[in-house]
Amino acid sequence: MYECCNFRRFVRLLILDAVIFSLCAVFFLIGRSMIGSAEENAAKPVPLPVIMYHSVREGQPGQYSVTPEQLGDDLSWLAENGFTSVTAQELIGYTLGENELPERPVLITFDDGFYNNLSAALPLLEKYDMYAVVSVVGSYTEKLAAADPHSPAYSYLTWEDIAELAASGRVEIGDHTYDMHSLYNGRRGCGRVPGEDAEDYALALRADIGLMQTELHEHLGCAPVVFAYPFGEVSPESVPVLRELGFRMTLTCRERVNLITRAPDCLFGLSRFNRSGLYSTGEFMELLTKDLKNEE
Repeated sequence: MYECCNFRRFVRLLILDAVIFSLCAVFFLIGRSMIGSAEENAAKPVPLPVIMYHSVREGQPGQYSVTPEQLGDDLSWLAENGFTSVTAQELIGYTLGENELPERPVLITFDDGFYNNLSAALPLLEKYDMYAVVSVVGSYTEKLAAADPHSPAYSYLTWEDIAELAASGRVEIGDHTYDMHSLYNGRRGCGRVPGEDAEDYALALRADIGLMQTELHEHLGCAPVVFAYPFGEVSPESVPVLRELGFRMTLTCRERVNLITRAPDCLFGLSRFNRSGLYSTGEFMELLTKDLKNEE
């Protein structure tokens, strides 16, 4: 005999199948939404303003110098307005997919290697829980600093000072050339002289920056991955040489907000806002964040 069909059992199975199908559809849609959101976030560039300081000294501020009070006001303003200072290594890691960045990152840099970056700036970085890149010039350290060290008004960092900065955990050391921070024989910084043979230019650049990398490695135990162009003078022919020497980030003097992506090449040619001491903190931060408002 054939067993009669159980209608109630059939209805229960039908309802169960419908519930299972509905749950699968919901999970599918949620998964698609999450993947789409992640892809959207990953693809969206992260705005990054970079501040370029030089000397931090008492007295009358200038185009390339601020007072300790101005620097303290700047760092306080950044903290109060939701900015988090990031390191060069964090930026490099982000482009490689190794970490994330804070909601409002800012990169703080100091050029030329003044002694007051240690005596005045470092305590303020510690006070406000900030980090910075200090890019030094080799000839300034070996000639000028050695001859007249440790005056907060004008001296440059000695090798011992640079090592102390690096050991602080607050500062990454950058390369600002060994002896190309000058205007010499028509060359502006490490720019290419008009009419100069490309091979000769590469040899000159490699010799100078390679020497600086060697000196920094001997004194610090490691070579910098950040290079700051003197005077912001950029020659396209410099990029292959800098890559060859191990640099992962270069700093210019163009004033605009950078857009950081997961592509490591975005760290070459970062723009920076020069922090002139002739502006108040409010005036400078208005300039710094003007373009940022359009990107957020």
